[in-house]
Amino acid sequence: MKSLKELYRCGMGPSSSHTIGPQNACKEFLAEYPFIDGYKVVLYGSLAKTGKGHMTDSVIRKSFENICGEVEFNCEKKDLHHPNTMEIYGFDGGREVACWHVTSVGGGAIKIKGRKKSEPREVYPHKNFAEISDYCKAENIRLCEYAEKFEGQSLRPYLAEVWQVMQNAVERGLNAEGILEGGLDVRRKAKTLFSENDVFEDSMTRENRLVCAFAFAVSEENASCGEIVTAPTCGSAGVLPAVLYYFKYKYKFDDERIIDALATAGIVGNVVKTNASISGAECGCQAEIGTACSMASAALGELYGMDISQIEYAAEVALEHHLGLTCDPIKGLVQIPCIERNAVAAMRAINAVSLANFLTYSRKISFDMVVATMYRTGKDLSKIYRETAEGGLAKIYGKD
Repeated sequence: MKSLKELYRCGMGPSSSHTIGPQNACKEFLAEYPFIDGYKVVLYGSLAKTGKGHMTDSVIRKSFENICGEVEFNCEKKDLHHPNTMEIYGFDGGREVACWHVTSVGGGAIKIKGRKKSEPREVYPHKNFAEISDYCKAENIRLCEYAEKFEGQSLRPYLAEVWQVMQNAVERGLNAEGILEGGLDVRRKAKTLFSENDVFEDSMTRENRLVCAFAFAVSEENASCGEIVTAPTCGSAGVLPAVLYYFKYKYKFDDERIIDALATAGIVGNVVKTNASISGAECGCQAEIGTACSMASAALGELYGMDISQIEYAAEVALEHHLGLTCDPIKGLVQIPCIERNAVAAMRAINAVSLANFLTYSRKISFDMVVATMYRTGKDLSKIYRETAEGGLAKIYGKD
């Protein structure tokens, strides 16, 4: 497995695969061919079908700055190796001088066909949760200690920055008002959720309201191109911060404990990324929101001091009960159902930890088994339910 720094990336929303990935590809292209005076980018698959909603064309034009060019949406091509595919052409004096075939594989990472670009090195010697768990038990260490053991001293400062960006996103979102751009007339709701409590509100209702407010805050910031952290993606960026932010301020967990929780959550997210996918275009929203919920459950288990078996069970429950979740964003925007989905997943993460507290040692399903199932389920999903805005709510919305 690779570094957690490849999983947690700070960047601008609204999509790690549709915004950050294409932006990185264009910047790398321009760095290699700084002399070009023209460009053409062709988007295929999910990048073409939801690129407008994710502002893919806008970020591409910004990446090429003052160079003249065009962005083409090709929704017809079918024989794609990956659903997030793009081609970048560079021109000098009207003559084509370069062409890259790029896939945006999720979390802002890209692959360039035929190029021996140095891949991020493998940091961890273990490939799945079972191997990690066996190692941690043999060494008598926690998952967060496991992460630091193989990542080194640079991990904690990096995660401290990640946590600060997460908190900033929550706080900006709680103070923002107005309508999100994109044409759906979706009004920001985080501030309302946070402030409008009922005098008869019980403790459980208050917890649900506040956790949802924090998830809405980050997701609304993401939808408006604010700075967030991929956890594991932009579209699912509200789940983990919402849970950690709530428990920090309710139970006064200090930032050092939060950093431990982020490391534990990162290991869980890395297992999914390594053995399955975190891309909605590849495996549906189960890969994004399901993984984010799993990470949040693991983080909360770490804060509670649960043992590794309990953390595994919490993460397994969280992912298992998102199996089959489709990715059907209306108009390709990360607004409906994405924003509410982050809030629901944040609450579900808390519930999964509660179950783990009582039922861990009677379980029959391992985390690795659910990860493998999620990947197979994602591959079985119809393409119209994998971030194409062609099925589900995206197709039904506005029909009645």
